[in-house]
Amino acid sequence: MALAYLGSKKADPAAVMSSPPHLILTQDELKKIAAYKAVEFVESGMVLGLGTGSTAKHAIDRIGELLQQGKLANIIGIPTSTKTHEQASSLGIPLSDLDTHPVLDLAIDGADEVDPDMNLVKGRGGSLLREKMIEGCCKKFVVIVDESKLVAHVGGSGLAMPVEIVPFCWKFTAQKLESMFEEAGCVAKLRVSAENGEPYVTDNGNFIIDLYFKKDIGDLRAAGDAMLRLAGVVEHGMFIDMATTLIVAGEFGVTVRNKC
Repeated sequence: MALAYLGSKKADPAAVMSSPPHLILTQDELKKIAAYKAVEFVESGMVLGLGTGSTAKHAIDRIGELLQQGKLANIIGIPTSTKTHEQASSLGIPLSDLDTHPVLDLAIDGADEVDPDMNLVKGRGGSLLREKMIEGCCKKFVVIVDESKLVAHVGGSGLAMPVEIVPFCWKFTAQKLESMFEEAGCVAKLRVSAENGEPYVTDNGNFIIDLYFKKDIGDLRAAGDAMLRLAGVVEHGMFIDMATTLIVAGEFGVTVRNKC
């Protein structure tokens, strides 16, 4: 494991120091440190998967900055959401798609949960389908999180495990998903927009059902396969055995773990 430390609250996240931090860093500052560390994996000429969410945003900002400084060149980004597309475009990052570039050199993204085997929960930002399509096509997938995202098992945070579904008869699909994980004390809730209380709609025109578990759901592959066999389910938010590198920012520095 490699360790890096930020010396003060106002220090450049790209700077590495040998002493622990003197101030307690905010969660967003930890995310920024992890994101900057991840961008160290980026090389000129790469095709990159650009993630979605507050942590990935810092990485995209950093890539844009390095392009403007001439420290990176000939980068092509494949965005995982409309929001990321807009951010990357505003920074002058050249963009393309999977039809043109079906194999990516590297993807950088955050995660909502990470278990001890580096399995992930993603999609609380609503972009799980496109994220899984793009991050499943990359040679290296770097996941960046702060230490609050580490869990003993998938669903262990007690927060949402998202499932993208078609809008047609969504209540039926939600009930099927809830009953599928009844033994884990599952509760299924339709995600609604905080702005208007209407169902949240993904970039793909679908709804999201958030699953909340009270217990470990067990075999993740079996659970994922069972969900995908249910008519109406488009994709689930478990990213199983996909991450190749995990970067975690915590109170005492940054740890980098590579998949064995």
